[in-house]
Amino acid sequence: MHKITLLIHCADQPNIIASVTSFMASNDGNIVYIDQHVDREQNIFFMRLACEFSSGIFSLDKFKELFKSTLVEKYKLKWRMYSAERKPKMALFVSKYDHCLYDILGRYNSGELFLEIPFILSNHLDLKPIADSFNIPFYHVPVTKATKREAEQKQLELLEKHAIDFIVLARYMQIVSKTLIDKYPNKIINIHHSFLPAFVGAKPYHSAYKRGVKIIGSTSHYITEELDAGPIIEQDIAHVSHTYSIKDLIAKGRDLEKIVLSNAIKLHANRKVMVYNNKTIIFS
Repeated sequence: MHKITLLIHCADQPNIIASVTSFMASNDGNIVYIDQHVDREQNIFFMRLACEFSSGIFSLDKFKELFKSTLVEKYKLKWRMYSAERKPKMALFVSKYDHCLYDILGRYNSGELFLEIPFILSNHLDLKPIADSFNIPFYHVPVTKATKREAEQKQLELLEKHAIDFIVLARYMQIVSKTLIDKYPNKIINIHHSFLPAFVGAKPYHSAYKRGVKIIGSTSHYITEELDAGPIIEQDIAHVSHTYSIKDLIAKGRDLEKIVLSNAIKLHANRKVMVYNNKTIIFS
């Protein structure tokens, strides 16, 4: 049994769904999932489809070529097709905060995440014992103003060597370079608190506490050149009250970060996210 996942978007027009489903059926495919969305303001059609093939001689490369020659030009499709059996490879970038790393590795170790983690990279050595305890290779790549370009080159070499599909910044406290962003467009996931832009700086929870905020939150998004302004994948909030101390706010914020980041990772790894004009379409 072979299973593929197809993501497409194009200008909205008649018969797209009928044409794609008929194509799958005519090639002995059994559609097990299909969902679509039309953005009326931009007149763009989006679709995600999962299909199974029982033929033992199924070739994904040949099927892609057939799909391309049959439908892509006709409807001017932007498309991606994946083997649903292949786990994407994810690199983890971290610094000193460990809450997101522990959460991700715990879920990974239990089989909750459909992916592989070839390595963990950090600009500090603090979290190496965690990587060691989960038997995942750890690379220490220090970053300073003087070594930033050299560090970037080492990162790129490791990413290419391990054939990484996407990167997760699990509280990696460095600004990612344009070179890395261009090489992995909409494939670098970040996590941060949702106080931006109201409470900036190193101690946002202290500032929020002084203002008596009633809601705190977390946002996971793809990295773009504009800092913290990339397409949003997942968000969540928690209600707080005057009884919360700064320590309580930080603890609640870190809980949200763990949940939001892990959900964003699942959505991306399971190919349920499409990006168009700095906005995401999230399929169920």
